[in-house]
Amino acid sequence: MATVLLLILSAGLASQWLAAQIRLPAIVVLIAVGLLLGPVTGTINLRLPAVELTELIGLGVAIILFEGGMDLKTGEFRRTGPGIRRLTLLAPPVAWLLGGLAAHYVAGLSWPVSWVLGAILVVTGPTVILPLLRQARLNKDTAALLKWEGIVNDPVGVLLAVLTFQYFTLADGGWAQVALGMGSAIAAAAVFGGLGGWATGWLYRRGSMPTHLKAPMLMVLVLVCYWASNRIQHEAGLLSVTLMGLVIGNMQLVERETLRRFQENLTVVLLSVLFIVIPSQLDVAQLAQIDWRVGLFVLVLLLVVRPMSVGLATIAAPVRPQERLLLAWIAPRGIVAAASAGIFGPALVAAGYPDAERLAPIVFLVILVTVLAHGLTLGRLAQRLRLAAKTENGLLIVGASSWSLALAQALRKLDIDVVVADGAYQRLKPIRMDGISVFYGEILSEHAHHTLDIEHLSHLLCATDNDYYNALVCQAEGHEFGHHRTFQLPSHLEAGGGNKQLPLQQRGYSALGPTATFEQLHQWLHSGWTFQTRKLTEAFDYAQLLSSLGTVGEDWQLIGGVSPRGSFWLATSEQNFRPDTGWTLLYFAPTAASRTASSALDEAASDASAASPA
Repeated sequence: MATVLLLILSAGLASQWLAAQIRLPAIVVLIAVGLLLGPVTGTINLRLPAVELTELIGLGVAIILFEGGMDLKTGEFRRTGPGIRRLTLLAPPVAWLLGGLAAHYVAGLSWPVSWVLGAILVVTGPTVILPLLRQARLNKDTAALLKWEGIVNDPVGVLLAVLTFQYFTLADGGWAQVALGMGSAIAAAAVFGGLGGWATGWLYRRGSMPTHLKAPMLMVLVLVCYWASNRIQHEAGLLSVTLMGLVIGNMQLVERETLRRFQENLTVVLLSVLFIVIPSQLDVAQLAQIDWRVGLFVLVLLLVVRPMSVGLATIAAPVRPQERLLLAWIAPRGIVAAASAGIFGPALVAAGYPDAERLAPIVFLVILVTVLAHGLTLGRLAQRLRLAAKTENGLLIVGASSWSLALAQALRKLDIDVVVADGAYQRLKPIRMDGISVFYGEILSEHAHHTLDIEHLSHLLCATDNDYYNALVCQAEGHEFGHHRTFQLPSHLEAGGGNKQLPLQQRGYSALGPTATFEQLHQWLHSGWTFQTRKLTEAFDYAQLLSSLGTVGEDWQLIGGVSPRGSFWLATSEQNFRPDTGWTLLYFAPTAASRTASSALDEAASDASAASPA
């Protein structure tokens, strides 16, 4: 068993890495590897009873949905609340009805199996949506709609599937039993998820739990919440843990980001394992049940059921037409759909519905088709609808000053996007009056998190006169930009060297050169230095530029450059870079006139020194 577990972990994380390299949704590679290791080669055989395997999968899905719930912010709901309410309250029953009808009349399934399948396919899957949103660079409002729908509808769809299953399989079933189950699920979620999440946050805020135990203890509490809710109502645990994540994620906890990162890392591992394990349990006979009617059902699901569900649910809603079109197409299914099919398929077969054997292969086909179709088209469609940035190529400057304004003007001439952020309106006023995009507010605030669109920007430069504030912003925003593209002006020289300065782990990379501090840059600016550009050619390369301008950091300062493809790069002495032919370099140096005047003054001073008596 240890060998099999190691194989699953290795295969899962290797698939995640491969998907990132070839820029495919990870779930596609994971399912393909799972099918290869399971029904194709028989390499993975867990030898676990179906009930025990289902319970273990449920625990993993609970942690994944909790992490998704922590990512939901009430600020997003306040901005896009009407659209979110339509997508999470009205769209699921409409999609369930249309999906059930399609499953019966197109796929040829019996009515009970059709209604359960329709409920399962209500979910859209945060495990797929969230990575796709990061790749597509959607604006914040559109991304919020897709994110909330994906996270909230997962437990809703599973609960619908449970209640539908109970209606058709319980001897004393009926609408009364369905209503009782719904009420029990909501009550369990309110008590264990809502109240339990608030109590956990309250205890953490009071310091009742040692810091090193908070993250692992939270994971255990999530699993307890899931288990306890399921004792009240079958599969109500997923709704409870989602609500628990929403509550804790919106509490003012000092360690909220640390807890979220821990759960996020755990989620990556769990996804890697689950999407290898679940498809590996299919057999060839089940895969052979996929016929032309199933293929037609998938097309109807994509081209009829989803557009009609979104269209009917958002009638007269304050949702832009472009967003409505995007939502009508984008609905990839993920781990919850796969896990639910693994649960309800065997249970329906045992209850006397043999065609339920087709449930799992149908759902896996839906997952593969939707992830590929939506994952490969989301970015281009969003750009055509003007809901996403076309490129990720620009600079966010934190700290408005005369030097920031000059830099922003120079970047604009190079067609590089630039945004300047500051908490003082008076400092931003001349920059805004020059037509440069600005953000007025604290960059670390929730307001900035919800309203500042940075999807089109690739680099961050903290350029205030406070080294420690610069470091704080770099650490906070490094996750968004990537730490290798997060920079701050060099620390003041009086801070000392060596271990007296902040280590790299607690700051951003030092931009420009070691002498290019805030004070020095402004001194150079006031003495006549300007931003200049030079395109490198075979006749005039980087080495010749260095020799012609003098000593870097004294006679001139390299700022960055633009590659032949138009990609922006910010200079730093802490990363290796050597531009080649075709690059356009941006540097900060005296003008020819000021350089001539400076040389004349130096010569005059030298002559005066030579003429003075000994």
